[in-house]
Amino acid sequence: MAIKSKKPSINYTNRDFNSIRNDLVTYAKRYYPDKIKDFSQPSFGALMLDTVAYVGDLLSFYLDYQANESFLSTAIEYNNVVKLSRTLGYKIQTNPSSFGTLTVYVLVPTESNTVAPDENYMPILKRGSKFSSTNGTLFTLIEDVDFSDSSLERVVAQVDPNTGAPIKYAIRGYGQIVSGEIGIETIDVGEYSKFPRFQLQTRNIAEVLSIVDSENNRYYEVDHLTQDVIYIPVVNMSQNRDTVRNILKPVSVSRRFTVEKTALDAFVQFGDGTDETEIEYLDPSNVVLDTFGKTHITDNSFDPSVLNKSGKLGVAPSNTSLVVTVRLNTSENVNASANSIINVENSILSFRNPDLLSVAQINEIRTSLEVLNEEALVGDISLPTSEEIKIRAYANFATQNRAVTKQDYISTVYNMPSKFGGIKRASVSLDTNSYNQRNINLYVISEGFDNKLVVTNDTIKQNLKNWLAQYKMINDTIDIIDAKIVNFGIKYTAMGMPDVNQFVVLDDANKAIRRFYEERYLEIGEPVLITDVFAVLKNVGTVLDVTNVEFFIKSGDNYADSPFAVDEFLNADGTMLIPPSNCIFELKFPNSDIIGTIK
Repeated sequence: MAIKSKKPSINYTNRDFNSIRNDLVTYAKRYYPDKIKDFSQPSFGALMLDTVAYVGDLLSFYLDYQANESFLSTAIEYNNVVKLSRTLGYKIQTNPSSFGTLTVYVLVPTESNTVAPDENYMPILKRGSKFSSTNGTLFTLIEDVDFSDSSLERVVAQVDPNTGAPIKYAIRGYGQIVSGEIGIETIDVGEYSKFPRFQLQTRNIAEVLSIVDSENNRYYEVDHLTQDVIYIPVVNMSQNRDTVRNILKPVSVSRRFTVEKTALDAFVQFGDGTDETEIEYLDPSNVVLDTFGKTHITDNSFDPSVLNKSGKLGVAPSNTSLVVTVRLNTSENVNASANSIINVENSILSFRNPDLLSVAQINEIRTSLEVLNEEALVGDISLPTSEEIKIRAYANFATQNRAVTKQDYISTVYNMPSKFGGIKRASVSLDTNSYNQRNINLYVISEGFDNKLVVTNDTIKQNLKNWLAQYKMINDTIDIIDAKIVNFGIKYTAMGMPDVNQFVVLDDANKAIRRFYEERYLEIGEPVLITDVFAVLKNVGTVLDVTNVEFFIKSGDNYADSPFAVDEFLNADGTMLIPPSNCIFELKFPNSDIIGTIK
């Protein structure tokens, strides 16, 4: 008769090195008492048990780590947080662009026998012209500047020394510019495969402008491969073309792609189809409801983003070469301070009748071109931290592509594509002073070239207005308003450890406060707490005690103009500064705005 072996008793809750080793020792003594008897530290048996316990501890760690990295709330690695947030519909905006207005000047000669500027020599500065700032950052003109426009300012620049008659006029124009330059990359595609995905080798990509294959077929970027309709501008040839330049037409695109970005890389992905459907303009009135032989029609929901039904998710390129045109930033921070864009790298000037004009005069006009940005260009913001991405992803998922609540609007602002510029902080409040009960005040602030808070320029505000228009409720009206910056400083008195030099204690304390405020931007309307500074200082190893902490307001040169005094922000017990809903606090220069005394 066979003897049944007793099932070993195993404790599956022990997962660390010591617990696993102790279980192994108990197991060996119980089931193999005659095989291994020596478990002392230098013995071979101890080596084997330590090795198995070591492997078990590692496997337990990686199992827990992998499980944590599978959920957004517990993920730690930045790239994993980015990927998981994408499942909630949030796309991180890497390499944001800075936008602004560039002032351009040219010298134009006068007409013969007159004192008026010669319109034949008034050029058009074409889009695509390149300029650079004093630190070498490139910017590209995104619209034509026609110097023959009668609304532009014209002043006499040179006069005849003998007669005093004007010889040349200076004409000042304005054009919108964006950071970066155009780059081209080629991708060789082999045999057909479903949903091909390619990594772009170009770095610092702000946006993918176009993809064209070797057969001259163009692919269009969409948010998701299920989206088969885009809207393109068609030149308006009607009588109102002066006020409405383009007409938006819905276009069904069989060739399409999506762009996926991480903190460093960019990928493009295509669909799984092979049918080469031609692009056609769609008429929504031709969309027919599916009845399937029924004699009645139910109240079906209608998705306006899918005007034609197809089982394909876009045509996948095969046996071809893809020419990818991108706009890439040329530096880590593409913001520019006022009066810093002064260099002309590549000007594209066109004249209406160049064959009838003097070549020497044309060359003089080309060399006379000067540029200057009268206002700072902003829009580039530092990458959000992992915690910020998590918060924005949860909020974006709740919006469901519409803005209804306060948090919906804030999430939609942060989700604006980086090519339109970036908003560093946003806040929403209901306008109680408006006759319209649905009027919303949206306060925004941007980040400057030195990573300090600056006022958002008009171009980004206009982009933001157009971006919000497709998500807001139809009866909501939005006023985009600049948040007011209030710069503050910190004074504190502390006691150092008896055996530590006072200057060492002071340096440690200042670094701790500076690190605390560098790792987090305050929100618009968020108070600053004196208790936070107390807590930070008490966690410094060389600080024995903290006796006093005070806040003060900074203003004047290099600081924001604030009409407030510190007493206007203090709460009743003096433990925090509470700003109005349209203000944001900033510790602008920590090295000088943190004043400490060590006793």
